[in-house]
Amino acid sequence: MIEFRNVRYSPDGKRDTISGFNLRVESGETLVLLGRSGCGKTTTLKLVNRLIEATEGEVLVQGRPVREWDPIRLRRRIGYVIQEVGLLPHFTVEHNIALLPRLEGWPPERRRQRVEELMEMVALDPAKFRCRYPRELSGGQRQRVGVARALAADPPILLMDEPFGALDPLTRAGIQREFLALQKRLQKTILFVTHDVREALILGTRIALIENGRLAGTYSRAEFMNTDEPAVAAYREVLRIGD
Repeated sequence: MIEFRNVRYSPDGKRDTISGFNLRVESGETLVLLGRSGCGKTTTLKLVNRLIEATEGEVLVQGRPVREWDPIRLRRRIGYVIQEVGLLPHFTVEHNIALLPRLEGWPPERRRQRVEELMEMVALDPAKFRCRYPRELSGGQRQRVGVARALAADPPILLMDEPFGALDPLTRAGIQREFLALQKRLQKTILFVTHDVREALILGTRIALIENGRLAGTYSRAEFMNTDEPAVAAYREVLRIGD
């Protein structure tokens, strides 16, 4: 579904943010990009939806190089969820969720039905929340609306950049559980960025560890917990400290 082939990205022609990057994200899996702040995780996401262009190599979506996609059509096939959510403050919850379907020309009744379906899916009562504005929501509620908006046009791919990182621990745990249930139902292809090893182990089908702009390795949960590789062992030590 998503593939990186020998990708390099240099924002200034001097220093590489990503280099020698090869990775394949299979259809229907949640692949977590795990790594320290500044290691290149967010850059990797932005290469997928052409917010930035690779300096060398190819990024493919559904078998087609992203340079061959019309950027607008590409981005409308990819849901994008970020930590800050990015809801339009002057739009109600309903209008925020329905934004892309409206741009795609969906008729009003179909948009209304989709909004209700998605709000129920992310545990927000439509009767209670559809007419509220983002300022009237808690952080967890805004994040739910952000997920619903990303799913509105039923894209096959989701890019999620630290989407739950700003939430308090209890809210974050609840939304993680909801996310797992949602993914089990929808089977989207998800590229999920985090620096939290616990979150990576909870949510990821596989974990791709990034260090200094390079792919250090990809692991199933079991492989991650049992490999002797030093880079992975350092993350397991964090788990032990937390316990």
